[in-house]
Amino acid sequence: MLQVWTEKYRPKTLAEVKGQEDVTKRLVAFIKSGNMPHLLFAGPAGTGKTASAIAIARDLYGDTWRDNILELNASDERGIDIIRNKVKDFARSKAIEDVPFKIIYLDESDALTKEAQHALRRTMEDYTQNTRFILSCNYSSKIISPIQSRCAIFRFKPLPDEIIKNILGNIAKNEEIDINADALDLLYVACEGDCRRAENMLQACSAISKKVDKQIVSEIISFAEPKEIAQLIKDATSGEFEKAKSLMQNIMIKHGLSGIDMIRQIQKEVLNSYIDDKIKVKLIRACGEYEFRLVEGSDEFTQLAALISEFALISS
Repeated sequence: MLQVWTEKYRPKTLAEVKGQEDVTKRLVAFIKSGNMPHLLFAGPAGTGKTASAIAIARDLYGDTWRDNILELNASDERGIDIIRNKVKDFARSKAIEDVPFKIIYLDESDALTKEAQHALRRTMEDYTQNTRFILSCNYSSKIISPIQSRCAIFRFKPLPDEIIKNILGNIAKNEEIDINADALDLLYVACEGDCRRAENMLQACSAISKKVDKQIVSEIISFAEPKEIAQLIKDATSGEFEKAKSLMQNIMIKHGLSGIDMIRQIQKEVLNSYIDDKIKVKLIRACGEYEFRLVEGSDEFTQLAALISEFALISS
């Protein structure tokens, strides 16, 4: 049966969660003590929040972990009725193992409405004897203060390149894929520290060929190579407007990029460039301004052409 690799290679225990040692070390201490407070996991996507929550359940309950954890995605089930009914019904029942509590895992809990969050706060308070909540979110600031004060907060960081490359290398070995260093480098640049995204991209590449190189990765990820964007910035800041505009259009058509994607890649490459800091500040400010215009609904090619002209004016 064809498996999604993000599920197939999900860590089974906290010891297998990579790149978050500061977090997992404290979580392991809770497991050893057989008790823990409510937890709040905050951080970018694909950094191990869900994997850590499932690993906690596996470490605590062993083979019966599925019977002792309720996993909900708050972005789908985000109303107050879910908290009043589904969550409360599970929270009322006791654990069937020696561990004195069950776990409710709420993924993307920053998508909960404010009313649902207030109902959740009360539920966390009433059923704390036999239920522990693990809340996962991208932005902890969207969680109301009364819930934050009831939780131990753990912040997950984007995974560094050596961790992601090591994970992808192990997967490639297990799946008998030949992947070179250039392809791994491009996968890391494209995933931006999101391991789930990197694994999905590698699986997509392997469907084309068991020998994965930079060219195959480029075709799959619809991501302009950094050197292409660097050349675009060089042309724009040198005052070669027509050349830069033509290159920009070619890059967008070749890789199927939207205007927002293009600006974000330009902004990232500006940050990594050796341009004078005073000019770099102005270029980054221009990227922010034109991204806002695109979000508001302006025409992509018109605004990107205007951005290139702004680069030329700033550097002149």
